Amino acid sequence: MITNGTSNKAENLVEVKNLVKYFPIKGGLLQRTVAQVKAVDDISFAVKEGETLGLVGESGCGKTTVGRTLLRLTPATRGTVEYQGQDIFKLGGSQMKALRKNMQIIFQDPYSSLDPRMPVGESIGEGLLVHGMGNAKERNANVIEMLRKVGLEDYHARRYPHEFSGGQRQRIGIARALALRPKFIVCDEPVSALDVSIQSQVLNILKDLQGEFGLTYLFIAHNLAVVEHISNRVGVMYLGKMVELTNRESLFRDPLHPYTKALLSAIPIPDPTIKRERVILQGDVPSPVNPPSGCRFHTRCPVAIDKCKVVEPPLEELKPGHLVACHVAKDEVMRAKAMAN
Repeated sequence: MITNGTSNKAENLVEVKNLVKYFPIKGGLLQRTVAQVKAVDDISFAVKEGETLGLVGESGCGKTTVGRTLLRLTPATRGTVEYQGQDIFKLGGSQMKALRKNMQIIFQDPYSSLDPRMPVGESIGEGLLVHGMGNAKERNANVIEMLRKVGLEDYHARRYPHEFSGGQRQRIGIARALALRPKFIVCDEPVSALDVSIQSQVLNILKDLQGEFGLTYLFIAHNLAVVEHISNRVGVMYLGKMVELTNRESLFRDPLHPYTKALLSAIPIPDPTIKRERVILQGDVPSPVNPPSGCRFHTRCPVAIDKCKVVEPPLEELKPGHLVACHVAKDEVMRAKAMAN
C-alpha cells in the first residue's frame, strides 16, 4: 500500500501524511463541543518538486481546507506536513515565518483578497517588507518586475484594487505570491471567479511562470477541464477523503473510481457528433458531521456492494502509479489481471 502517491521520496517537495482537520460545533449554555465537522479526514499525498498536483472534488469536499491547513493558515487536528523533510507543524514562530517565504497562496476571490485601502504596489511588496528583503528601492523594483511578469504595467502599482477588473486583480494576487520567490504555491481555485476567456489567460500565466521560476503548485479546483489543462497529476476528493490519485493521462483516459467517472462524464465535449454517457449520481452529498460508515461514497454509488457499506476501502495502488480507494475497482482490476495471466 502506498500512502503518498509517489515512490521516489527524493523528489518530493511537500509530503502530507494522515492529515486530519475537524471543526468543532459548539452548543448549549456552556458552548461545549457537541459534534465535529470532519472536513479533512486522514488523507496522505505528496507533491513532487516542479510539478502541478491538481486537487478536485465537489464543493464542500475539503480541498480548500487541505490547502489552508498544509500552509498552517488553519491549524490541523492531527497529521504531519513536511516541506523538504521538515515537519512544519513543529516549527516555532520565527522558523515558520522564515519558511513562509517558500510557501505562498493565491486566493480564490480576487475581490476580497486585496486590501481596498492599499495601492496594489504596496500589497505586492508587503511580504518583502515583512521579511526585511532589500531596501525601499529594491522592493519597488521587485514589485514592478512582478507586475510586468503577470502582464500589467508599471503605473498600475499606484492604483487601488477597485480600479481593476477581476482578471487583473487575480494577476495582482499572483504577483503578490511571486514577490518572495517561493518554491511552492497553493492555488486555491484561482480562476473559478473569472470569465472563461480570462481563465485561459490566467492559466497560461501560471504555466509560464512555473517554467520560468521552477515553481511547484497544488492547484485546487472543481473544474476538471481546467485541471486537465494545467496538472501533471490529479487527486480526487470526496467528503474529506482522497478517493483517486494518479497522473493526468491515466485519470482522464482510464478512471477507476465511480465518483471520478461521474465527474468526468459531466465535462462538456466541444463536438456535437460525440456522445458521452452521463453518470447521474442520486441523492445529495452526506453531511461531513455524520459521514456514512464504510465507503463514504456508497450512498450515491451506482455499483456499490454490501462490503462498501461496512468496510472503508484504503487508498491502494491498483495500477502502477494509480491509487484508488474502492472495493469494486480493486475487484475489477484483480479480475482483469487474472484473465491476462
